[in-house]
Amino acid sequence: MPTVVIDVPDEAALAPLAAAVVAALPAGAFVALSGDLGAGKTTFVKAVAAAAGIDPVEVVSPTFGLIHVHDGPRGRLVHADLYRLTDAADLHETGWDDAVAAATWTFVEWPERALAALPADRLDVVIAITSPTARAFSFTSRGLAHARAIESLAASRS
Repeated sequence: MPTVVIDVPDEAALAPLAAAVVAALPAGAFVALSGDLGAGKTTFVKAVAAAAGIDPVEVVSPTFGLIHVHDGPRGRLVHADLYRLTDAADLHETGWDDAVAAATWTFVEWPERALAALPADRLDVVIAITSPTARAFSFTSRGLAHARAIESLAASRS
């Protein structure tokens, strides 16, 4: 599986990474975000939203609502937080299928809570805390459509 790791020294450096991600993702992209509490999963989604022309102020952690939908000039961003789920069967009651089907981009925090519901073709992103301000983003493609995104992200670093 193709992987690229991108080091981000601080939150200000997220904007160019988010812009590269938005430009690289295929239509209907699915991104599974993993990382410890406080790693910056929601902060990353805010930066992606801004890069997609969506007001980042509107993007908050969907821990209690589970799924938030944001429409912007470049498409629809679905942001889900599955932390409170016990398994994938719980998604049926949330409107998950309809939300994901209509999304330009889907970003899911805590995807391990519902692995059975994740598409086989997706981009897995692990955010590791490397210092109080720095993060390492590990992007791994799980499918051909997202493999092209990895190639584009790797090229954007050059």
